[in-house]
Amino acid sequence: MDIKEAKQALDKIITKARVHLYKPIQIAEILYRDRTEKDIELGDLSTYRNVSKRWRNIICMKFLGRSSTSSARYQDDIFNDNAIPPSVLVVLGKNNREKKGIVEAYIYRKFSERFSQMSTANGYCASHDKSNFKLDEFIALFWNEPGLRRSIDKIYEMIVFALFSAIVDALDVIVEVSMNPARYDILKEFEDFAQKIIRLTLTQNKISVPARINRVGVTNAADRGLDMWANFGLVIQIKHLSLTEELAENIVSSISADRIVIVCKDSEQKIIVSLLNQIGWKSKIQSIVTEGDLLIWYEKALRGKYSKPIGDKVIKNLTEEIKIEFPASDNVEFMKFFKQRGYDKLTDKIWI
Repeated sequence: MDIKEAKQALDKIITKARVHLYKPIQIAEILYRDRTEKDIELGDLSTYRNVSKRWRNIICMKFLGRSSTSSARYQDDIFNDNAIPPSVLVVLGKNNREKKGIVEAYIYRKFSERFSQMSTANGYCASHDKSNFKLDEFIALFWNEPGLRRSIDKIYEMIVFALFSAIVDALDVIVEVSMNPARYDILKEFEDFAQKIIRLTLTQNKISVPARINRVGVTNAADRGLDMWANFGLVIQIKHLSLTEELAENIVSSISADRIVIVCKDSEQKIIVSLLNQIGWKSKIQSIVTEGDLLIWYEKALRGKYSKPIGDKVIKNLTEEIKIEFPASDNVEFMKFFKQRGYDKLTDKIWI
């Protein structure tokens, strides 16, 4: 294998990577370690397979505020023959050493480019308010960028959360938790449990709390399960890409709640209903929300009769979620790191 073929293998991984680029960053840190510490052997996977995850996580925590939570098997896929096996790393490493970190610089430039695309989303929210924000325009920012398209489910999580949370707050919904007075003896026996876990006591057997929708947070390709949950018994799964029978079964079987909302494309709705009926899980689905529903609800929230208490909150929620999910899109520290390693001074006709 020559360097051009090795670069093609690396480019394939970068293109396929979701927005956070965990796997390419892991490759960059393996190459950095090989170049600077010289204490690993690129041809011997055992010298870096596991420890390289820690090197990657240090970088990811610094610039993303998170690290990969995928299964070990999924993370190790990076070293498969159809990805970046040791034979490819040997070729990349030789070129990287000879050119003082050029391959590392290339990967981190791609990382910077990906997050500059996210800055566009930040910019759209900053330059638009409830009078001119259009959901379809916002979504198009991501569909038009190949590097962000694979993370569209993550974008939809933020879109859905921003809207649902704002409307639930505006409705001033209250959740009441109470117990059966006939079970007073059990409450007395487990008073310490009830007080610590349920917040009920012998003198207070009923509490009221504001309704809230919460995002689970970090999710990724290997995850199966909920994306959001509510303290009134609801869980929400975002599935904007195609839903297979296996994934549908995984989603429902891995969630114990019996009130599940699925958010999907309009064109997927009938397929999803059919799949859920086939596997006998339709009764667990409370409702299916489509992109068309979101467009209508966003329009009402931003410019409808009650846009005053809701519209600004939707934009604020969305802006905050983007910054939380993609902190590097607004992080000058990354450029300091890039310069400290000397990447800004490296150029090469192959690594453009």
